[in-house]
Amino acid sequence: MNFDHAGIATDDADGLAELYADLFDTPVVHKERFDGMDVRFLDCGDSYFELLEPHEEGTIARYLDRNGPGIHHLALTTDDIAGALDRMDERGVELIDEEPRPGAWGHDVAFLHPKATGGVLVELVEH
Repeated sequence: MNFDHAGIATDDADGLAELYADLFDTPVVHKERFDGMDVRFLDCGDSYFELLEPHEEGTIARYLDRNGPGIHHLALTTDDIAGALDRMDERGVELIDEEPRPGAWGHDVAFLHPKATGGVLVELVEH
């Protein structure tokens, strides 16, 4: 597996995208409205920043209410998400998603529970 992106919860995805473009030269390469959020992917070379701004009640809105803006999750790519989930389950890793589901940018995704990964929400992504 390889690092794919850091998901960052924010109340202002466009403003944060402009700031990161200025500071880090990370242009927006993909925008979409998905699952109650406005999502922006910023190109960091071999990986991305994924900016998540809620436009309705949901996971990211609740996260911002509890924690404020910041890193929401870290994502790793896999060529076989179903196989990766099977391996995690065999190792006793608590899964949020037992089966892959549709994610942003048309990718299949699944999340591992932070209790099982050192307090970090980990997303598996199959492009």
